[in-house]
Amino acid sequence: MTIAFTICSINYLAQARTLRDSLKSTNPEILFFVGLVDSLKDIAFEDSFAPTFPMIEIDKIEISDFQGMADRYDITELNTAVKPFYFTYFFRHYPEADNVIYFDPDIIVFQPLTELLNALATHNAVLTPHIITPIEDQMTPNEVHHLNTGVYNLGFVAFRRSEENNRFIEWWEEKLRFECLNDVCSGLFVDQNWMNFLPIFVPSTRIERNPGYNAAYWNMHERTFTIQDDTHLVNGDNPLIFFHFSGYDPAKPNMLSKYQNRFELADRTDLAPLFDLYRTSLLKNGNAYYRKFQCAYIKPDIARRYQRIRKLLKTPVNFVIDLVETT
Repeated sequence: MTIAFTICSINYLAQARTLRDSLKSTNPEILFFVGLVDSLKDIAFEDSFAPTFPMIEIDKIEISDFQGMADRYDITELNTAVKPFYFTYFFRHYPEADNVIYFDPDIIVFQPLTELLNALATHNAVLTPHIITPIEDQMTPNEVHHLNTGVYNLGFVAFRRSEENNRFIEWWEEKLRFECLNDVCSGLFVDQNWMNFLPIFVPSTRIERNPGYNAAYWNMHERTFTIQDDTHLVNGDNPLIFFHFSGYDPAKPNMLSKYQNRFELADRTDLAPLFDLYRTSLLKNGNAYYRKFQCAYIKPDIARRYQRIRKLLKTPVNFVIDLVETT
């Protein structure tokens, strides 16, 4: 059995629903879950937006001192910090699961994951690098940005059940308890840079170079898209397996991603069918409705900054409070 999951707070449930719809239509045999970094207590969804897929709330997966993590992380850091803990949860509570796959919620899966499952039959893990060919300009993002934020993109990672993976995931958990920060000056970019070690610590890791995997704004310089017989293709005749719409906002439909300045959607007409499909799906699945919800676990900025500084400096509380109040 294979499990696929995503992680989000309530404000990203339109993306999670869109991912679920795509997996249901292409891989109905895969069991799908949402790891919900939020609380459903006192939440009454409108009938048309009530989730119809299993959601596992973060307080149900037995993370020791989870509240401490919530106190020091912002919403992006927190949602990424809990990723290895969900892998542990699924492998522990679903002994029949041979494989567990993570997808970011802002992904659409277009094909059966047959090739990926075949890879997991012979490899312990599968990763996708941000790029597989050099970049010929200095626009954003380029190789320097990827050195800062990780060679591999953690919008996707897959593990099969093994003791070697268990040891890696346990190590990853401990790193993310305190060091899942968006702080590139300190060599940290949430959960992602830690994954540079996976092919070293787990030698049986497949680095997937198929251009149909994890296509996204960061690799548009090396990938072009067509449609043939209702099938999305990459670079000629490679089926598009999944596309990652990172940084896309349906309220700004002409912007490919807020995280890049290399391409405008108007100049990449090959991308128009993909982004039209994604925008339509998000609107249908309640993007405007879910975006109104605030994550139950996120502290105000000043309180969160206090938690970070106290851990970093190990200084007396009164001094830290004075420092926070004057910055």
